[in-house]
Amino acid sequence: MSLPTEKMAEIKQLIHNRLQQLDIQRRIRTILESGDHDENDHDDNGDNGNRRKTAILTKKDVLNRLKDGGIIESVLADIEYDDGTGRKTRRPRQGHASLPTIHTIPPDGEVALSSLQAQLNPSRRHLHFQLVGGRAFLDFMSEKENLLPGSVHHGRQPHFQLFLHFRRQRFRSNPVPCACEPDFREGFLLELHPDGRGDLARMADSRSLLSIADKLHVTLVRIDPHGETTLLSSQHIEWRHVLGDTNGHFAKSVELFGVGEESKVIVGVLDIRLDLIPAGQDSSWIPLAGDVLEAQLDLERSRRAEIERRFLLYAKHYWREFLQMRDEHKDRLVKIFAQDEKGVHRCVCSFVCPLKAGRLLDSPQHAARFVTALGLQRSQPVGGGVRAEIWSSLFAFLAVNQGECESHAVLLCSLLLGFGLDAYVCVGTKGRGTSHTWVVTLGAAPETVTFWEPTSGQRYIHQRVNPEDPPSVTQPMNKYPYKTIGSLFNHRSFYANCQPLDIVEVCSFDLSDESRWKAMSEEAIKSISGPSPDWIQCVPLCSNPVDWILSSNEIERELRGLITEHRQHLGLVTVWDDELSYMLTPALASYEMERVTGAQFGNDEFQQAIRRAVPDGQSFKGFPIQFLHRSAKKAFVTAIRNDICDGIVSCRGDQVQMAVRVRVFTYPENACVTWIMFACKYKAIV
Repeated sequence: MSLPTEKMAEIKQLIHNRLQQLDIQRRIRTILESGDHDENDHDDNGDNGNRRKTAILTKKDVLNRLKDGGIIESVLADIEYDDGTGRKTRRPRQGHASLPTIHTIPPDGEVALSSLQAQLNPSRRHLHFQLVGGRAFLDFMSEKENLLPGSVHHGRQPHFQLFLHFRRQRFRSNPVPCACEPDFREGFLLELHPDGRGDLARMADSRSLLSIADKLHVTLVRIDPHGETTLLSSQHIEWRHVLGDTNGHFAKSVELFGVGEESKVIVGVLDIRLDLIPAGQDSSWIPLAGDVLEAQLDLERSRRAEIERRFLLYAKHYWREFLQMRDEHKDRLVKIFAQDEKGVHRCVCSFVCPLKAGRLLDSPQHAARFVTALGLQRSQPVGGGVRAEIWSSLFAFLAVNQGECESHAVLLCSLLLGFGLDAYVCVGTKGRGTSHTWVVTLGAAPETVTFWEPTSGQRYIHQRVNPEDPPSVTQPMNKYPYKTIGSLFNHRSFYANCQPLDIVEVCSFDLSDESRWKAMSEEAIKSISGPSPDWIQCVPLCSNPVDWILSSNEIERELRGLITEHRQHLGLVTVWDDELSYMLTPALASYEMERVTGAQFGNDEFQQAIRRAVPDGQSFKGFPIQFLHRSAKKAFVTAIRNDICDGIVSCRGDQVQMAVRVRVFTYPENACVTWIMFACKYKAIV
């Protein structure tokens, strides 16, 4: 790759800055000195080392030694520059995944910041976010009595886990046992750098850092002994107060508020400390005056308030115009605003953001399956009445790996937009009039319409029924469960259904037809749906840390023990057929592939293998089932309630042999689909 002269100069400056680190220089000296000793030892003539040959190193020898010692790889790994096309280019570390940096804090709560310097890019400032403790978690006072001092958490006690997101950097804490004063003591290194071009080799000063308005997004999750997760708090923290300190230090106690109906209730207090690196150690660092910082924060708040005020006025005017078209429009589900987990009402368009999964998802179909693998959880109101509808932010949704149907639809729409499809979230009803959200993608032709169900991954082709056709005309039979549709939207468009009938089957999805769909101003949507300091929806997905082979083997081993124990209680002997268990594997792979693509494969080969494995005169029974968790006990308890599965596990007869096979399919985040096949072969006794 050929680079301009100024770009080469910029890269040289970056390399020079990297080499100024004392740790790099020390490592270079150590490698070169150790190489000299090795050569002298080989050249020793046995005269007690008094006469040793002096090794003359060529440029090639020095480069080879530095390469073998990992110095060159270490220097180049942190070089990032603008390649002239507006894209940031970085040479990745070979053999290392991109993982968050976590530092454990000593018991006294202090961290030697100088020990972190060698790990940092010298042309970047970093923010060290420290958790130094928690207190006043009053709802968990009784949880601590079961914990012994110094005991290690093995998953038998409920525990907290904290998640952090900042400028596409994601972190998670280690599990901490639930208590009134949880022992949060960890640190996270966050990179700070403005998005402008041309300053990559220059250290950002306090005024340029002031322009970074993104807040720290912190979510707190409770995980019970069975693995069920509950979102306790979702909080945004302003970090720029650290810019006003001479040494770049700032300590704060953050009140964590609840979610949903408890958004005004304090869950607990989190003690944090922020350190800017480098700050006090950098002679060029000039802190901001307190009035400058407060003026900037006030300006941002007033601007945001004015944007929201103007959009609210526009939305009211839009709604009045829509109601004037027809009287029945007042009963249609035209949802312009929704409430997030913090109780803040936001425009529904701001929940959607085109999301690219990189190499974590291969196709829109895999994206739909991934969304399905996230658990469905309905929020329940305190007392009777209509359920509380919560549209979670994407980061909070991914933290708990479960949420409302609306959150599933928003995530699926965002992923489909990332794959380049023209996708929208639909708001309407299904069945007996229950409110529901799903996703629609529109093709190049107006009649090419596909519905995507976010809770099951199923896809339906919409074939419009023309209510004006005579009875003699054969109408298409649609199989989707959707009844009516009131509106649809994505990150830059909003449409209200103004057709005479809102029944899905008779609706046209030609959004360019203003007589059928009333569009909202794209400029108004753009002003309100873009990222704001306390609302960032473009959260990068993380790979799944679960080893599916080890997990499959562990679940299968536990299930064998549970089945054997169950049959012992019935007075039955259990004999396992390992060959038959292995032959069940293709069936599990076929079931999952069918959920992804909608097509079956491999059924003929599976039946042939089973026929060869089951002798004449014997019978075969099999029962497949899937779960969105990896608990063998929960899976067995659920499966045994089915009469077919109970008949297999409790099978009686002659020459009974049992088989069970488990296959865990992993998707991004912690999403997993566990397929289990219970089977047996036996000779019936008449």
